[in-house]
Amino acid sequence: MRKIIVLFKREYIAAVKTRSFIISLVLVPVLMAGSLIVTLLTENNENTDDKSFAVIDHSGLIEDYLAEQAEQRNSNDIYSETGEKVSPAYLLDFLEPDYDEPFKQKLKISDKIRGKKYHALIEIGKDILHPGDSTEEDYLRFYSEHGFMDDTRYWFSNNINNYLRELRLKELNLDPEMTSVLFAWHNIESMGLAKVDEKTGETKDAKESSELQTFLIPYVVVILMFMMTLMSAVPLLVSVMEEKSEKIAEVLLGKLTPFQFMAGKVMGGIGVGLTVAGVYIFGAIATVNFLDVGDIVPMDILVWFFIYLFFYIIMVGSAMAALGAMCNDNKDAQSLQFPAMFPVILPIFFIVPIISNPTGTLATTLAFIPPFTPTIMMIRIATPVTIPTWQPIVGLVGVILFTLFTVWAGARIFRTAILIQGQKPSLSNLVKYAFKS
Repeated sequence: MRKIIVLFKREYIAAVKTRSFIISLVLVPVLMAGSLIVTLLTENNENTDDKSFAVIDHSGLIEDYLAEQAEQRNSNDIYSETGEKVSPAYLLDFLEPDYDEPFKQKLKISDKIRGKKYHALIEIGKDILHPGDSTEEDYLRFYSEHGFMDDTRYWFSNNINNYLRELRLKELNLDPEMTSVLFAWHNIESMGLAKVDEKTGETKDAKESSELQTFLIPYVVVILMFMMTLMSAVPLLVSVMEEKSEKIAEVLLGKLTPFQFMAGKVMGGIGVGLTVAGVYIFGAIATVNFLDVGDIVPMDILVWFFIYLFFYIIMVGSAMAALGAMCNDNKDAQSLQFPAMFPVILPIFFIVPIISNPTGTLATTLAFIPPFTPTIMMIRIATPVTIPTWQPIVGLVGVILFTLFTVWAGARIFRTAILIQGQKPSLSNLVKYAFKS
């Protein structure tokens, strides 16, 4: 055990003393904070260049109204109190529909949009005032190069729909002022659940749910676990390969058993991963407490996070060390690195569906498959949805058993492969070293 600890200290100190480790430790939160600052600084920094729109009104009802609304907006809404222009003016160019060659007309306008003469094309269907199932002419369309991210479409949508509502009320001889209550709309508020504080016994009323608590926290937790594994366990593949190819392993094996060698390397990875995770998590806790939003962070998940991270690094690190022992050079290591990382990367693709339904069949099934359990289970635990207590416990038992198997198989592979030169890594050799040697 003493020799393992000596090697662990060597690996740990060698890792945390490097400039790259210190730079990456500082750079990640700086980049995240910088991204947030840039977002906040540019949030209200709207481009104030005037925007021209082509409008084709097949109904013949909307043109005058839209022109009036655009004039009012350009006169009253695009300047601040100090007279500074804060929003672009909307310049509308109403075009006569070309019923002979409608596609050719649309193509010409599209080319003008690409050439930046127009910002977008708004096309209003002939039957938009009286929509029905029997017609295809009751449409309102917005054509642009980036329509999904273009908020200008909401101005047209809101104004046109409000005017259509007024026209329909007039047709029914109803007073718009008297019937305004008919169109009152209540947005449903997303709330959490009322609960009792387990420590104080105090009852707490439900609070409004936030996107931060619902999505961002689970997302950050799983990305943090992925990053820690990427920084601490995955590099063992290359590290062991380099020590093997440079004959350092032969020198170390004169003093250590192969298992002690592998265990020291993996423990060094654990130390690096837990150090970085501790710095980031406690830094994040201090930040949210400073901002007085600490209550949105579920502190009870931290114990689960560190336990799962501990075994996850051992699991992945043992596998990576064993694979590194099979490699002879960088080419071998590069060919194995992505397949070896695939089980680590795969859970990232399931973040959104699992956050959306953490108790569903997909989330529950993946959470009990040991290579995926740490990341998938942490996503589920970090959501506001209550996960049955037995599930993280059973998942942890599965992870521990699979980690023991990985260490056992990895140690057998490491013992055999670390001194073999010139043999290419292959699946058949992997199985042979693990179960037959």
